[in-house]
Amino acid sequence: MSEFIQIHMLASYPPSNLNRDDLGRPKTATVGGTQRIRVSSQSLKRSWRTSEAFSDALKGTIGIRTKIMGVKIKKALVEGRLLSDILEGEESAPSRNIVKDEKKASEWAEKISSHFGKLEGGKTKDTDKKTEKSGEKSSKSPLSHKQMVHFSPEEISGIDELLDRIAGGQKVTDDDLIQLRSDHKAVDIALFGRMLADNAAYNTEAAVQVSHAITVHDTPVEDDYFTAVDDLNKLDDTVGAGHIGESEFGAGLFYTYICINQDLLNENLQSDSKLANQAIEALIRASSMVSPSGKQNSFASRSYASYLLVEKSTEQPRSLAAAFFKPVTGKDIYGDAVKNLEDLRDRMDKAYGTSFKESSISMNVIDGTGSMADIISFISES
Repeated sequence: MSEFIQIHMLASYPPSNLNRDDLGRPKTATVGGTQRIRVSSQSLKRSWRTSEAFSDALKGTIGIRTKIMGVKIKKALVEGRLLSDILEGEESAPSRNIVKDEKKASEWAEKISSHFGKLEGGKTKDTDKKTEKSGEKSSKSPLSHKQMVHFSPEEISGIDELLDRIAGGQKVTDDDLIQLRSDHKAVDIALFGRMLADNAAYNTEAAVQVSHAITVHDTPVEDDYFTAVDDLNKLDDTVGAGHIGESEFGAGLFYTYICINQDLLNENLQSDSKLANQAIEALIRASSMVSPSGKQNSFASRSYASYLLVEKSTEQPRSLAAAFFKPVTGKDIYGDAVKNLEDLRDRMDKAYGTSFKESSISMNVIDGTGSMADIISFISES
């Protein structure tokens, strides 16, 4: 059976609006008959995946998720530049022959990018040229994909090699395009998966599952009434604010659950166990230290996790969210939340005959026990 690493995390956020709904309010969920503030798993995963803590640790193994790869491929052909430089926003000189025929460049861009999924299609529009020039993410370009596509570094490199051959006048066949489907070691795809409805051959099953974070206690959404003063208003003619607004926020202690299928991660990374360990370490560091970016300029609500419980076992994984079905109350919400988590873990072990406690480690910042170094060492053990 696969070996699973499970992470149970408590992180406290001051007044914040980390993840907004369609009305601009903090997302919520009803749990145990009470309202909790919620941060979606999509928001959490994106904040971790795009953080410096994650990308710096895994440099060269992170992919790019975009709809406008076709636009960028055409740009690489007509400018004679490397696709990788264009995607990274680097200013570089031409390094290959320039394809002066824009129609031909568009045809090749369409042929290559459509191999990864359906395109918007249609005639070239003014927005297409605007997108090529400015890099704007316009879904109206006929070279844009209908759905977001996650490209691995190996696939981007493979496309660049095809562009070299196209610019050099060499023949490129459908078999060459199929070769883009070769095995890759994109850590973000290996961890969080990839689903292309139009080309299932590129699909990757996610090795990591992430819960929506919820507050462990009943949490109301509050309103912040604010004003802005016009610096040039000397109160000679007009008295009052130059702007009046309202913003919603909430605060609380959040529980997040992460499950890593270690065997599947190794499989997704072509049995590169060293890279798999680096990926797990980077994920744990990012998930415990990186906050979602929503409204950070307004609230500065960056937080580190205060508590981590990490379990490693071949047992069937399970969340401990039931510890907070009844909202935590009282003066020591943090201490009671930790106690509820550990008590439920012990009771589950007793009821099901499992042994999660025997292969676990915790870090409690408030109590001053454990450390991130201890957790990384525990996970790295064979």
